[in-house]
Order: sequence, then structure tokens, then C-alpha cells
Amino acid sequence: MFKSLKGLFSSQNKDLRKRIYFTLLILAVYAFGSNIVVPGANDKIKGLEFLDLLNLMSGGSLKTFSIFSLGVMPYITASILTQILQMDIVPYFKELKEQGATGRQKINKINRYLGILFAFVQGYIYSIAFMKLDSTIEVIKTTIIFTAGTSLLLWLADEITKKGLGNGVSLFIMAGIIGNLPATFKSAFDELIVNGSFKQALGITFYILFIVAYLLILVGVVFTEISERRIPIQHSTRTANTNLNEQSYLPLKLNSASVMPVIFASALTSIPGLIGQFIDKGEGAFSTFVNNYIIYTSGTGFILYVLLIIGFSFLYTLMQLNPKEMAENLDKSRAYVPGITPGERTEMYFKGTLIRLTVTGSISLAILASIPVILTKITGISSTASLGGTGLLIVVGVALETFKQLESSAVSRSYQTTGKRRRG
Repeated sequence: MFKSLKGLFSSQNKDLRKRIYFTLLILAVYAFGSNIVVPGANDKIKGLEFLDLLNLMSGGSLKTFSIFSLGVMPYITASILTQILQMDIVPYFKELKEQGATGRQKINKINRYLGILFAFVQGYIYSIAFMKLDSTIEVIKTTIIFTAGTSLLLWLADEITKKGLGNGVSLFIMAGIIGNLPATFKSAFDELIVNGSFKQALGITFYILFIVAYLLILVGVVFTEISERRIPIQHSTRTANTNLNEQSYLPLKLNSASVMPVIFASALTSIPGLIGQFIDKGEGAFSTFVNNYIIYTSGTGFILYVLLIIGFSFLYTLMQLNPKEMAENLDKSRAYVPGITPGERTEMYFKGTLIRLTVTGSISLAILASIPVILTKITGISSTASLGGTGLLIVVGVALETFKQLESSAVSRSYQTTGKRRRG
């Protein structure tokens, strides 16, 4: 797997190394900004236990109220909204979806503006609900700082995507989680062994179970990310004298949505708790309802969390891979699936294959995301410690996608150099 990367530091990959260094530099800026606390936030923050998932993805900066407290989650929320609107709900968004690359650029621009708007609203809610500010001016100032932090992150994410390596938004989420992993293992060790309410032998057993769960998540994510169904494709090339048949494969991933459904589900399940804090300071009837039935640690909340992961897996997959477009593209390139009639039959074949793959992939993803929550119930450790498993799931998924892009770039440059040498 690493064979194609052995020449990464050779002279022919100078441009690729610059992209890597640029990405690391931006991530360093993100880490630095995550430790800059918003003025006036010290000793004025209430509990944020219900936002542990969002805090995990922001690298813990949500609980410290840094300038990057909101992270890129407002953009994720905007992406969820626009993806739902593309499903024949708003004709304009459906038209953008059908415009291909041009439409995606417009949708991405809309997501940026909506993300900034959501950041302003979220920043205002955080300022009111969690900080004891003395005046309206202070609330507005803090809200603007939060919004500016998210705006800067979105710009930096775009710069990573254009000039660096990988998807900037995903990398920021991954970087935040990695920053929390050491504290996660230490917290679990303290709660299970040092300060545990049960015997030390049982605590050690639970801690070993905790580590095994992490390894299972690691292996499971890698398996679901690299598993794919290869559909044989036949290409017919007509020449003056003969017909040449060229066979290739169309790879369809077991989990085409990667870890995005987990990120989407985490964002949505945190919104009701945030609204409750704004409405009744977390102590009224609405917040009680949210804590009992919506938060992922409750029984119904856990079921909702799992269903959201499965639902977003289907939504994201069908948004990325349209069976009708796939069939039309094959027809335009004079290719076909052996044994399947081109046109509607091919479309139905792709649709059925995608549904079967997504059912398996989404259930596997939901099981992996459920392991940390179940572990919390078994061992009694805090959600802060157990959520590291969910974070690891996201980290591995993003890391694999980034590595694939790195490997692809290295292989491409290797072929280009070989071609130049041959022509020379």
C-alpha cells in the first residue's frame, strides 16, 4: 500500500511536499486558535455535557470558549439543510444538483453563506445561554468573535482543499478529535482504575475492554472503507476492420458516505439541547424532555442516533451516486454491464446494488458508532471518555480518505515522470 509513496521525498514530488507542508501549517494555525479564549469567557461558563459530541469535534475548544469554539459545525448543519432541499423539495436546489460541477460550486457557495449565518445564530445562543455577560454590547461582541472564528476556519478549509491535501473541513474535525484522544485515554484510566467505584481487577478488565473496543472500531472502519463491489463493465470500440472488447470495473464502496453520517447525526442530536439551553436555561420542561428522550445517552435518543446514521448514509450515498446518471454515462461512453440491457434495466441494477451495499454499510457504521455508547452503559465511565470511540471512527475515516488522495497524487506524478523519460 505504501509502495507508491516511497518516492514522496524525491525531487519529482516537490509540489506534493509543498501541499503537505501547507496543510500542516494551516492545522497548526487551527491548533493555536483553539487555545485563544474569547475575552470575558473565563469563569463564566456553565456545564456543556449535552454538547460533548460537538465539543469533541471542536477539539475541546467549545468548553474553553476559544475563538474557534463553533468549529466547522455550522457549515455541516448548512450542508445537511441544502442536501435535504435538493431532494425535490425546492426546485432551485434540484436544478443546481443537475448542473454538475457548476451546480456543486454554487451549492458550496450557498453552504458557506448559510454556515456563517448559522454561526452567528449559534454564537448568539452560546453567549446568552452559557456566559454571564453584563450588557448587550458584550453579547454582540462575543457573537461576532465566534462568527469570525468560524468564517476564518471555512476560508482556511477552502485553502487546504485548493492548495493543500485532503478535505479542509474534514481535516479540521479530525485534528480536533486527535487533540482530545490522549485526554480520553487518561480520563478512562482514572475513572476505571484509579478512582473507580469497583474493585481494581474489575476496573483493569473494563479498561482492557475499553482498549479492545477502540481496536474493533479501528479495524471495522478500515474494513468498511476499503470494501467495495466491483461491477464488470464492457467497452466496445469499433474500428474499420474489427470490434475490440475492453473490460474494466466500476467500483462501488460498501460505505460510500464514509463517516459523514456520524458527523451529521452528531450535529442534529445536539441541536435540541442547545435550543433548550436558550429557551429555559436547561432547567425547564423542554430541556427535561430533551434529556430524557433526545440526547443520545437516553434509550430513545440512542435509537434516534442510530436511525439518523442509517438515514444519512442512504441520503448521502444517493446524493453522491445517482443510478440514473450512472446508467446514462455508461450509455454515452458506449459501455454496458454484461448481461444487463442498457437504459432503464441498467439503472435499476445500479439502484438495487447501491441499496444492498448501503444497507450493509450503514448498519456496520451504526454498530461501530454504537460501541462507545454501549461501553458507557456497561462500564459507567463518563461520555467524555467513551466518545473517543466515535471520534476514532471519524479520524480513521478521514485519514483513509486523505491517504488515498496522497497516494493517488504520488502515483500520478510517478506516471507523468516516467512518460517524460520515455519521450525523452
